[in-house]
Amino acid sequence: MKKTQLLFVSTIIAISANAFAADKDGHGHEHKPLHGGVVVEASDMDFELVAKADQISLHVRDHGKPTNLQGALAKLTLLNGSEVQLVPVGDRLEAKGSYKLGTGTKAVATVTLAGKKPVNLRFALK
Repeated sequence: MKKTQLLFVSTIIAISANAFAADKDGHGHEHKPLHGGVVVEASDMDFELVAKADQISLHVRDHGKPTNLQGALAKLTLLNGSEVQLVPVGDRLEAKGSYKLGTGTKAVATVTLAGKKPVNLRFALK
């Protein structure tokens, strides 16, 4: 094989390997919803927002595993004008009430886990 052909083949292999690696985040987990919500990654953690007309839940995972939410605080602002305080309920942060939600509704959340800096998140409901 000529040097130019070898260089070309090596370049194609390197590009393919990088594209494949970019498909994974390197954290050993995928960012797929486990509860039917919308997932956003921030600070090496996954935040899954599950919004229903009578309940809003935020599931927090650290490298694919549920996070200890004891002492956690969260505020969710629905960009249609509602502001919601979420409190720990078992393995999630949650609020119950009556919410106007629909496809495309946007939300901004600020989540503070015990002993950590606040994390700001943006969601668009599907």
